[in-house]
Amino acid sequence: MPGVIHVVDDDASFRTAIERRLKLAGYDVATYASAQELLDKVQDLETSGCILLDVQIPGLSGPELQGRLAELGSRLPIVFLTGHADTATTVRAIKAGAEDFLMKPVSSDQLLGAIERALAHQESALSQRNKLESIRAHVASLTPRERQVFDLVVRGRLNKQIAYELGTTERTVKAHRHQVMEKMQVQSLAELVSSAERLGMLAPGGRTD
Repeated sequence: MPGVIHVVDDDASFRTAIERRLKLAGYDVATYASAQELLDKVQDLETSGCILLDVQIPGLSGPELQGRLAELGSRLPIVFLTGHADTATTVRAIKAGAEDFLMKPVSSDQLLGAIERALAHQESALSQRNKLESIRAHVASLTPRERQVFDLVVRGRLNKQIAYELGTTERTVKAHRHQVMEKMQVQSLAELVSSAERLGMLAPGGRTD
């Protein structure tokens, strides 16, 4: 199982019971009696895992901790697990990005299902971020002229049109286009356009004129 499950709850007996349950399921677990305790001890907010968070805890409340973690840039998904909830609190937490909102007592199947979904979502988001960073690195490797060709190709310009706009020959454009495809590590125009869309260069759905 990937990552660490961080349990934040002021009930010591509950922390012990949840820790035992999660360890039996194969997870690494860390427990905290307060929000500040987690903030003091969790150094790397980019690590894989998730947070099981109570709503009413000493000091910073669960929702307040959720907001603080967002400010710090944490990408650890949060699953609220509480005996104290109302509709307004639940809606605010979900709108703020909580993966799930569970009520105590919770069954093992329900708890583990929520954790698995949170971890799967985190893994997918991480994969997307890594892909975007890779595309940005590929674009950065283009020469100024290759970048011009890239911009025009993904907007649907033909080689002869690009040659006219750049004041060069169609043969030279073909050579630059080949280099662009190589450096961007794509095999087709569709992949190249998709890369441009990921970078926000194009509106999703295709090329522009």
